[in-house]
Amino acid sequence: MTIPGTIGDLHERYAAGLDPAEAVAEVYRRIEGAGDPGIFLSLVPEREAAAAARALGRFDPTKYPLWGVPFAAKDNIDIAGLPTTAACPAYAYRPAESAPAVARLVAAGAIPIGKTNLDQFATGLNGLRTPYPAPRNPFDPQIVPGGSSSGSAVAVTRGIVPFALGTDTAGSGRVPAGLNNVVGLKPTKGAVSARGVVAACRTLDCVSVFALTVDDASRVFRTIAAFDPDDPFSRPAEVPRKVTYRRIGVPDAPSRRFSGDAWSERAFDAALGGAAGLGLTLVETDLGVLLEAGALVYGGPWVAERQAAVGDFIARHREAVHPVVGKIISEATRLSAADAFAGLYRLSELRRAAEPIWRSVDMLIVPTLPRPVRVADVQADPIGPNAELGTYTNFVNLLDLCALTVPGPIRGDGIPSSVTLIAPAHHDGAIAAVGAALHARIGPPPGFGLG
Repeated sequence: MTIPGTIGDLHERYAAGLDPAEAVAEVYRRIEGAGDPGIFLSLVPEREAAAAARALGRFDPTKYPLWGVPFAAKDNIDIAGLPTTAACPAYAYRPAESAPAVARLVAAGAIPIGKTNLDQFATGLNGLRTPYPAPRNPFDPQIVPGGSSSGSAVAVTRGIVPFALGTDTAGSGRVPAGLNNVVGLKPTKGAVSARGVVAACRTLDCVSVFALTVDDASRVFRTIAAFDPDDPFSRPAEVPRKVTYRRIGVPDAPSRRFSGDAWSERAFDAALGGAAGLGLTLVETDLGVLLEAGALVYGGPWVAERQAAVGDFIARHREAVHPVVGKIISEATRLSAADAFAGLYRLSELRRAAEPIWRSVDMLIVPTLPRPVRVADVQADPIGPNAELGTYTNFVNLLDLCALTVPGPIRGDGIPSSVTLIAPAHHDGAIAAVGAALHARIGPPPGFGLG
């Protein structure tokens, strides 16, 4: 049987009498049918997921907004009963309780299916830095799936689950969405509790959402967003002042980075045409200060946060760590406290320098990534192409912005394109409204082979 891919369509089937246990069975059939051992690292036993579905009782989407909706979570997010590995088997532990984001989903009626693959310790944007088989990009297996939330994005684009959780520190919730023709929602920092998440950079980490539509991603976000007094980086939601969002900043000529890829540039221009067709005013904007801030993620002292999180483990288990990940994190030991303060000072200067941007535009629209990167490119150079993928994503969390990736026109070579909307913190609802309208205008059917 065919289970519709969106939450709304699945709920229509439930209202018509579909047994949620049958929907769960279809999920496991799709996992098997995908023929991709790199998507999931562990699964809830099918009988347990079916039992959870049967225990839901009468269909009640009002009380349980995610009633019967299967989902997956990146394997640096705790799900009680399943191991958390962060793509490092030697690091594995079995949590007694789920991360608050997962617990809130389950309380809303959602059904966890399993844990998805990632760049080890969430360190990478290409999806290949894993000791397990890497997930395959379904549009072209020679193109990287994107990381670090690779498995979550591929699980959604293949229609295995309607949504999946990822994390995003420097673009891990957006780059995989852009390469897999799905929506990637990167919320305001602290809007979703990061307890129960293996830290990459605690001051930057966000739990992100992959879905087929902006409406589905927003529904999940509303479910998991909550102030958590036990998470020192959590913060209450704020209501932004702006009520209209018409001025959209677009990269000026010096800020356009496509690495010579004409297909990507044409797709982005087509997306801008769609934005103009919505009545939005496009304002050419110098993004130089933002791009400079983004370079601090790995070129500044923030990599030391990864050392603080897992450096001791890496020192004891060097043989178990992906060599590129180990090298990146271990090099942070050369950084001093003075380096950390110098980085904070520079970031404050760049944040101040960026303030005029937000006086002239309400939000930005940028390419999610300059170009699709090939697996062979990363194998030949593990650092350069990976850094390129973060061109338009690295600065967002450093500058306390929220972001939403939506599919754009399929490129002439059959590879997805995408754009990302970016706005100041707490403007998540505004970019969702614009993103939904833009996706409807410019995007192909979401996912891979689902429309």
